[in-house]
Amino acid sequence: MPLQFELCPGRMIGCSHPCFIIAEIGQNHQGDIEIAKKMIKMAKDCGADCAKFQKSELEYKFSKRALERPYNSKHSWGKTYGDHKRHLEFSHDQYRELKKYADDIGIFLTASGMDEMAVEFLHDLDVPFFKVASCDANNFPYLEKTAKKGRPMVISTGMQSMETIRHVYRTVKEQNQKFTLLQCSSAYPLDPEDVNLSVIRKYQEEFLDVPIGYSGHEKGIYITVAAVVMGAKVVERHVTLDKTWKGNDHEASLEPSELAELVRAIRLVETAMGSPIKQMLPCEKTCHDKLGKSVIAKVAIPKGTVLNLDMFAVKVGEPKGISPELMQQLLGKKIKVDVKEDDSIMADMIE
Repeated sequence: MPLQFELCPGRMIGCSHPCFIIAEIGQNHQGDIEIAKKMIKMAKDCGADCAKFQKSELEYKFSKRALERPYNSKHSWGKTYGDHKRHLEFSHDQYRELKKYADDIGIFLTASGMDEMAVEFLHDLDVPFFKVASCDANNFPYLEKTAKKGRPMVISTGMQSMETIRHVYRTVKEQNQKFTLLQCSSAYPLDPEDVNLSVIRKYQEEFLDVPIGYSGHEKGIYITVAAVVMGAKVVERHVTLDKTWKGNDHEASLEPSELAELVRAIRLVETAMGSPIKQMLPCEKTCHDKLGKSVIAKVAIPKGTVLNLDMFAVKVGEPKGISPELMQQLLGKKIKVDVKEDDSIMADMIE
């Protein structure tokens, strides 16, 4: 059985536990802490388990030249890439404020630590788990240091090869038993032909003791629901208050009504998965009593006759007689009474 563990206080994942749903706010808050709070509340109201951000210590994540390069995109919040990122980056105090707000309204809050110093801050912030973004899935020094912190880890695997993910598994497993791998393709928005949900099956086959999940960037909710049907134990989707807002991620994000529908659909599917034991259910009895078929006498059968298949028909009978699946067991046995044509053959008629 896949490993199960406590991802957040009181919230287990893996095995038969409900799928853990992460609402990825990222930087869709536009650099406005009040919008960020509205999005945390939205995630809570829609039924998500966790609201997630992206935390960077910019001088540790980017080189000076990367921060100084001109950024002329229609999504830019500044003349340089550094200006743009600084506009979107919350301070440590603001993160503490957001964490308290999430705690107060009753939803878990975490962030992707986008560099090692960000991970240090998130550790001090006491987030329930670390999220590793796809861009750091092959950053093995980062993975090892993060794993050593001992907090559970959720690792997205976009842009990586299977061999790299095997290396990720071995690296993290040596330090930390509590982690999950999410199938992910890093494009925004993601075309359906590039989703590759089949990787979920591959991960499940190779990493038997790790819960597997899905981080999606496609439009709509259907593919993510399908991932849950395939056994995803964690799902992550970007969310927004308005897809038309400035920013690269909004188009691939879910608005509140879509997030709420995704949560409802996942919970409905989980209920519908039910039990692997196939049997007639109590709820089916009414239909069985009305329409279930029986073995019927195709011809009149005199008392003492040895039964054969030519004597039987299968119909909805009244009263309900022997089930058709037991018909072969009647062959060669004698009938104890006279049976009229089209009458039900009952168990107490057989010697």
